[in-house]
Amino acid sequence: MADAAELKQDLWKKLADSPFVMIGLMDSPEHHIPLTAQLDPDQVDTLFFFIGKDNRLAPGGRAMAHFVSKGHDYFACFDGTAKIDNDFGMIEKLWNRHVEAWFPGGKDDPNLALLRFDIDTAELWETDMSVSGKLKLLFGGTIKGGEEGSHAVVGTTAES
Repeated sequence: MADAAELKQDLWKKLADSPFVMIGLMDSPEHHIPLTAQLDPDQVDTLFFFIGKDNRLAPGGRAMAHFVSKGHDYFACFDGTAKIDNDFGMIEKLWNRHVEAWFPGGKDDPNLALLRFDIDTAELWETDMSVSGKLKLLFGGTIKGGEEGSHAVVGTTAES
């Protein structure tokens, strides 16, 4: 079983590999939407998203985001605060050709907004089933607690 530190380290690796999350405002009746997280290694507990100024997340506020890794072996739920933070230096740092496809006006597109999501808490799950658990599953045995994976509730996603 992985401890909280290992779960946090795995989180950032998995997010970098597949940076897609569902995110929504907690005080809104509207559904969460899929967005591509922009990761800045210098910003602990923060995800960035390029959105349109008319996006349902633009008003900001309490938000929740959900992540499932590409291999469906890692899950995370983030609680925090979303707000527009159009710091041009950060826009410049995070800008890439994928973002440019959505904003043909480039970094000066009048509809461009950078949404900053500051994570307050996170709940992390990794299905790192033990060898004995995998054998039991393969041969129809009963999986016991502790054999199915790892779980942690953390106040920071910082790796240390």
